[in-house]
Amino acid sequence: MLFPTSSDRNMLLPIRINNLRKLCTVPNIALIENRDILVSQTTPINSSLKTHVPNHINMPEVNYRLKHLVKTGHLHEARQMFDRMPQRDEISWTTMISGYVNAKNSKEALLLFSKMWVSPGLSVDPFSLSIALKVCALDFNLNYGESLHGHLVKSGFVNSVFVGSALLDMYTKFGEIEQGIKVFDEMPIKNVVSWTAIITGLVHGGFYKKGLVYLSEMRKSGVGYDSYTLAIVLKACAYLGALNFGREIHTHTIKRGFNDTSFVANSLSTMYNKCGKLDYGLRLFEKMSTRDVVSWTSIITSYVQLGEEKNAIEAFIRMQEAGMSPNEFTFAAVISGCSGLVRISWGKQLHAHVLRIGLADFLSVANSLMTMYSKCGQISSASMVFHGMTRRDIISWSAIIAVYSQGGCGEEAFEYLSWMRKEGPKPTQFAFASVLSVCGNMAILEQGRQVHAHVLSIGLEQEAMIQSALINMYSKCGCIKEAERVFNEAENNDIVSWTAMINGYAEHGYIHETIGLFKMLSKVGLKPDSVTFIGLLTACSHAGLANLGFHYFNLMSSEYQISPSKEHYGCMIDLLCRAGRLTEAEHMIKSMPFHRDDVVWSTLLRACRVHGDVDCGRRTAEKLLEMDPNCAGTHITLANIYSAKGKWREAADVRKMMRSKGVIKEPGWSWIKVKDRVSAFVAGERSYPEGEDIYGMLDLLASRVDISVQELGSLIVLED
Repeated sequence: MLFPTSSDRNMLLPIRINNLRKLCTVPNIALIENRDILVSQTTPINSSLKTHVPNHINMPEVNYRLKHLVKTGHLHEARQMFDRMPQRDEISWTTMISGYVNAKNSKEALLLFSKMWVSPGLSVDPFSLSIALKVCALDFNLNYGESLHGHLVKSGFVNSVFVGSALLDMYTKFGEIEQGIKVFDEMPIKNVVSWTAIITGLVHGGFYKKGLVYLSEMRKSGVGYDSYTLAIVLKACAYLGALNFGREIHTHTIKRGFNDTSFVANSLSTMYNKCGKLDYGLRLFEKMSTRDVVSWTSIITSYVQLGEEKNAIEAFIRMQEAGMSPNEFTFAAVISGCSGLVRISWGKQLHAHVLRIGLADFLSVANSLMTMYSKCGQISSASMVFHGMTRRDIISWSAIIAVYSQGGCGEEAFEYLSWMRKEGPKPTQFAFASVLSVCGNMAILEQGRQVHAHVLSIGLEQEAMIQSALINMYSKCGCIKEAERVFNEAENNDIVSWTAMINGYAEHGYIHETIGLFKMLSKVGLKPDSVTFIGLLTACSHAGLANLGFHYFNLMSSEYQISPSKEHYGCMIDLLCRAGRLTEAEHMIKSMPFHRDDVVWSTLLRACRVHGDVDCGRRTAEKLLEMDPNCAGTHITLANIYSAKGKWREAADVRKMMRSKGVIKEPGWSWIKVKDRVSAFVAGERSYPEGEDIYGMLDLLASRVDISVQELGSLIVLED
C-alpha cells in the first residue's frame, strides 16, 4: 500500500491540527519550548538511520524514517535521503518542508513547496498549504502569499478552517491587520485555532483592546478557549495595564487547570509585572516548578520595561549561573537593559557575543542593537546594524527612523520613511510619530503639516500615538491653537494625548490652561503619570510659582504613589533657580537620590550668572569641571559671572586657564528654510554657497554706510 487509507488520514487529522496550532497561533516566545527538537547537525548519526533507499519502497516506512531524521535534527541527511527517493508522496514533501520551517530556513522551504506544487501526480492538501502560508510569513514574501491566496479562492481550499487560520495569521504577521480580519470574517467555520489566530494577530499588531473584544465575541459564539488563547489575552492585558481583567483571566486559568502550563505561567508573571505588581510576578516566578528560558526572559524583560535595568542584568547573570542558555529574546531584553543604563561597553560585548553564537541576525536582537546604539549616541553604528540585516520587519524600519529622528537628523529620517514606503512594509503610527517628532524638534512646520495630511488620508489620525505626536509638533512649532484643535477633535481620551496638551500649554507659559486641564483628568477617568507631572512642574517653573510647584511635587507621591524621578528633580531645581532661591536649589541637588549629572549643575550655574551669585557660581563650576575639565561652556559662564561683578582678575585667570588647556568654544549655528530648502549657518564658516556674498552684505551693513535703497537693491541678487 503506497498511500494511507481514508481511515488512516482521519487518524492523522488530530496530529495535523496540533501541528497547525504550533505553526499558526502560538506566540513566538511560546515556541521556545520546542527548541529541543533542533539538535546540532554535528551530532553523530545512529547507525540505524541509514539514508539508502531501495528501488521497491514501502512509503509509510520510508516516510517514517524521513520524519525521524528531520525530528532528530539531521536535516542535511534527511534531504539527501529525500533527493534519492525514486518516489515521493505528499507526506514526503510535507515532512521535508516542515523540517526547513522548523530550522528557520524559509527560502528552501518555499522552494520545495514550489516544486511540489508543479509536480505531476501530487495534490496539495490543506495541511501543506497551511505550511506554505507559514513559510511566506517567515520569508516576508507577501507576493507569494497573495498568489497562494488567489489559488485558495479558486480551489475552494480557502473555506478550510486550517487554511483560513493560516492565511489570516500570515496577513497579520505582515501588518495587514484589516486583510486578516476580512479573511476571518469570511470563514464559514471558525474553531479555537481561528479565533486564537485572529486574537494573536491583533495583539501582536498592537491592537490590544480589539483583541480583548474578539475574545468576548469568541465566548459569545460558544467556542471554548484553550491555554494558548488565554496566554495571548494575558499579553494584551499586560500592554493595556488592565490588571482587573488580567486577574479575571488568571481565575479562568486556575479553573481550567492551565495555570501550571509553562507559557501560561510566564504570561501571568509578565502581566502582573507590567501592571506594576512586580511582587506578584516575582512570586509566580519563584513558585514555578520548572523555570525555562521563557520564564527567565519574562522576568528580565519585565525588569527592563519597569526601568529596573540593573535588576535585569542581575537576573541575566543568575540565569546563566542556573545553567540556562539564553535565546534571542533574552539577548534582546538584556541589550535593551544596556540601552536604559547607557552602558555602551556592555552593549558592544553582547553584540560581539550574539555575532559569535549566530543570533545577531534575529530580528528582535538586531532591533534591540539598533536602539541601544541610538540611545548611546552612536547613530552610525545603528545604521550599520540596519544595513547589515538580511531581512527587516515593521519594527526594524520604525526603529531606524526613530534613530535618526531622535538624533536630530530630520533629512535622513524622511529619506528612510520614503524608502520604507517604496520597498518596506506599510508605515505604521510608530514611523509617522517619529518623523512628526523630528518636525517639532527642528520647528519645520510645513513638513509636519504634510505628514499630518498623509496620516489623515490613510486614516491614522485617531491613533493615540499620532495624536500626541501632532500635539507635540504643533506646540513646538508655536502653533498652540492647531495643537488645541487636534486635541479637541480626538475621539478617545488617553493620558498620552492629555499629557502632550498639558506639556504644550506649559511650554507656552499658559499656566492657567495647564492647571485647568490637569484638574479635568479625574473627571474624564484618567490618572496622571510621571510625564504629566513633568509638564505641570514646567508650567509652574515658567510662571515663577515655586510654592505651587512644591505642592504638585509632593502630590505625586502622597496621592498618586509616583516616585519622583531625576527629571522631576530637574524641574524643581529649575523652578528654584528661576525664583532666585539658589541656596535651596544647591541643597536639593546635593540631597536628591540620583546621580548628580552635569545637567542639574549647569542649570544652577546659569542661574548664578543671572542672579549674580559669585560664591555659588564658583562652587557649581568646580563641580562641573570635576566631571568635565575641558568644558568650554563652564569656563565661559564662570568668567562672565566674574566680569559682571567687576572681578576682572578672576575672569582673566579663567580665560588664561582655558588657553592653557586648549579649550575652544564650540561655534554656534542656526538654520533657515527658504523655498523648501534648509540652509545651516555656522559662526565663522564661509564655505557654504553664497558665503562670500552673505558676509559681504554683513560687512556693508556693519559699516553703516549711508546708501540709498536703489543702490542697496542692486547689490542683492536672488536666484529663482
